[in-house]
Amino acid sequence: MKDFIKSVLAGIMIGIGGTIYLSIDNNVVGASLFGIGLFMIVIYGFNLYTGKIGYLVDNFNFKYIKMLVITLIGNFIGTFFVGYILKFTRIYSLIHDKAKLLVNVKLDDSLISILILAFFCGILMYLAVNTYKENKDISKYLGVFLGVIVFILCGFEHCIANMYYFSVANIWNLNTLLYLLIMILGNSLGGMLVPLCNKVIKKG
Repeated sequence: MKDFIKSVLAGIMIGIGGTIYLSIDNNVVGASLFGIGLFMIVIYGFNLYTGKIGYLVDNFNFKYIKMLVITLIGNFIGTFFVGYILKFTRIYSLIHDKAKLLVNVKLDDSLISILILAFFCGILMYLAVNTYKENKDISKYLGVFLGVIVFILCGFEHCIANMYYFSVANIWNLNTLLYLLIMILGNSLGGMLVPLCNKVIKKG
């Protein structure tokens, strides 16, 4: 239950970050402030799928895989909750229209493009979270914010952020689910790349 609650809270944080991004016209400023979502997640120890998947390389067991599944479900519930409840606020019309445009660009893209863009996002998310974990100086905070800024400005695909955008845009169907699965796959492969390479280097 603890992992589930921490996962839902992480989803809510990403939803808040996504709301900031959709509310600001300047992409650079919006991307920078989106990082507040990930910052709160790492500060409070919430469970974000893209921040946890990379550690599967060193924790390949049923318990960790179960935690990842719970995390993914919790992240979805958290992002969906934020996307849904904002329908009852004055800002919804603004963010809904912007989210719809953003989502349509993603759904008009090819699956291979989505996979590649999600792959690179997965790399950045692992590096952002691991930089926070492994460092004690200001670089731990820079890693979090720069990782988010770069993935947004490059147009890379983050499966949890997209759960929020799909929810705000109210575009959920089988095609959306297919694209989301490809994003999850790409984020997973990208997230495991660096730790897998490090493991090979250490053995060599």
